[in-house]
Formats: sequence, C-alpha cells, structure tokens
Amino acid sequence: MGIEDEISGTALKVYKSMKDSGFLSEEKPGTAERITQGVKLPKTMVMNALQELQTKGFVRRRVRDKAAAYYLLK
Repeated sequence: MGIEDEISGTALKVYKSMKDSGFLSEEKPGTAERITQGVKLPKTMVMNALQELQTKGFVRRRVRDKAAAYYLLK
C-alpha cells in the first residue's frame, strides 16, 4: 500500500510539490505560502491538505517567529 492509498488527491499534490521543492527536513522547511505557490491550489485547500498530512504522519509543522513551516517526514 502506497501513500496514494492513504491520503486524498489534494494532499498527494501538496506532498509531491513539497518533495519537488525540497522541503524534506527541519533544516529546510517550507512555509504554507511557498507551498501554496508551488502547488498552485487555493491556500484553504493547501492548509486542509497540510492538516491531513500532519494527522497521518507525513508532515511535521514547526512554529517559527513569523510563520509556521512544514517539512516531510516520509
């Protein structure tokens, strides 16, 4: 069973966009704004997808001074 079977289509697009953008570690996270620009979907959809990815253990959210940042775990 692959990631495609575990998450929605929107979350999969966000996941692939984050992977392509290199948001792969705590040292190289991406903000929701940058992820939204990369995936070219409305920010609300991206935020919902990020929440889904966090819940399922694919993404971690790190709170920073100005904006939260996200990076892939798997």
